[in-house]
Amino acid sequence: MTITAEMIIDFWYGERIKKHWFQSTPELDNEIRDKFEALWVTAAAGALNHWAETAEGALALVIILDQFPLNMFRNQAKSFQTEQLAVQVSRQAIDKGLDAKLAKNRLSFLYMPLMHSENLDDQALCVHLFEQAELDANIRFSRHHRDIIQQFGRFPHRNRILKRQSTQQELDYLNSKHAFKG
Repeated sequence: MTITAEMIIDFWYGERIKKHWFQSTPELDNEIRDKFEALWVTAAAGALNHWAETAEGALALVIILDQFPLNMFRNQAKSFQTEQLAVQVSRQAIDKGLDAKLAKNRLSFLYMPLMHSENLDDQALCVHLFEQAELDANIRFSRHHRDIIQQFGRFPHRNRILKRQSTQQELDYLNSKHAFKG
């Protein structure tokens, strides 16, 4: 069976999955890996780039490249392997005005790769887009992510997973009650 962009969107925005967007379970992570890992490999190789020509296709491709690996490869460096590809798809969709063709309740995940990026320009654009779209629930989170990148130039909580050496400032932050842990 060929998986379509519409199938990805229907899966991701289905009531059963929505309640786990930011609080997944090992069972859901395994389900996503079982159903979509081969598709993620295909997308990572560029074989689904044509999906980015439509608003729904770009959104589905971003979900595959940005969200699915966070579930499929939780706490592994591989979870960030296609992050920059997702950023590219997101930025291209925005540049083409495809975000204006999506329902407001779907914009967050098109913009989410920018929030996950360790690039300050991506972070600034993310905050701007969430503010412009008046996506209130995400404005606070986008600002918080941007502030972390402004302060550290990266997300300190990723250091262990990515085998990066943490600075003392990052360790102090990670041990504080204000730390973002991913």
